[in-house]
Amino acid sequence: MQQIAERTGAVLRIDLQAVRYNYRLLRGRLGLAQCGAAVKADAYGLGAEQVARVLYEEGCRHFFVAHLEEAIALRPGLPADADLIVMHGSPVGCEAEFVQHGCMPVLNSIQQIQDWAVLARERQQFLPAIVQVDTGMARMGLSAKEVEVLRDDPDLLRSIDVRYVMSHLASAEDQANPMNRQQLEKFNELRALFPRSKATLANSSGVFLGSEFHFDLARPGAALYGVAPVAGQENPLRAVAHLQGRIIQTREIPAGTGVGYGSTWRSKETSRIATIAVGYADGWLRSLSNRGVAHIAGIAAPMVGNVSMDTITLDVTHIAPEYLQPGTLVDLISATNTVDQVAAKANTIGYEILTSLGARYHRVYSDHKSDN
Repeated sequence: MQQIAERTGAVLRIDLQAVRYNYRLLRGRLGLAQCGAAVKADAYGLGAEQVARVLYEEGCRHFFVAHLEEAIALRPGLPADADLIVMHGSPVGCEAEFVQHGCMPVLNSIQQIQDWAVLARERQQFLPAIVQVDTGMARMGLSAKEVEVLRDDPDLLRSIDVRYVMSHLASAEDQANPMNRQQLEKFNELRALFPRSKATLANSSGVFLGSEFHFDLARPGAALYGVAPVAGQENPLRAVAHLQGRIIQTREIPAGTGVGYGSTWRSKETSRIATIAVGYADGWLRSLSNRGVAHIAGIAAPMVGNVSMDTITLDVTHIAPEYLQPGTLVDLISATNTVDQVAAKANTIGYEILTSLGARYHRVYSDHKSDN
């Protein structure tokens, strides 16, 4: 294992104890509501199998993914009492595979409801599902008119066990945004047509909007992985990802030398440049060109020149040579340069930074129970 770590260009350390801490913090804010977890996109790039395991140990029983394939991959690693919920619903013609693999669909349209009901009648079973209603995001879920179709034709849901009515908040990270209240009111209006079903509305940021938004089940995602849940407020969550890239070489360049593709940065004086084995093929976004920062021995080193496929370059003129030996690991995401800070420099959000992390990183998982 150590040999693999030494020969890879970068190391991504995932702190599972921080995942546990974040889950407990979120669960503690929910009162009587249950706390599920979004583990889609490979747990936001950090390893769905490993993350789901520790979340299950912490008491999580509702795991949300986007695609059926994600649920099928996770199923063998979770006990039967863990609900694997596919937010996109069933791909056309794949409804039977949900039953085969013990997964539950979110039904987002009349067509998905009809197809799920056909399977239920064929099997003479009362099949479980979640029904999503659109409360203003205009992305997925039943429109108000489609909810009326269900109201006027109760046979559509007669063979379906609607466990939860669901919707998704569009602007929850902005607590002052009036859309939060508008969506809450719309959700209460639409879910009244499902009097026997529980409700789920809050995502990560929704957990922090207050008890009115919690209902029976929350579905945090990014907050579990350390992304700040509320814009403009101190982040109460622990960082989960620590990314380090390895120095390939350093060189001294004279004043006026261009660095990288397009020579978008030129040295104003004699400078020392370190080349790091991370690039956009590893998910280190090109928008960080001439904007990002790394840390070496706790000292900030600005990224200069364009991010290329496999490398970035740092201005390390002010850093002592003993910290710049080939093979040395430099911090790209860390407690001093958080995923949200990296995202701000890339003009994006922490979600994109995490889910872009590439497959070439050597991943190291740590937990209070075991290190591997």
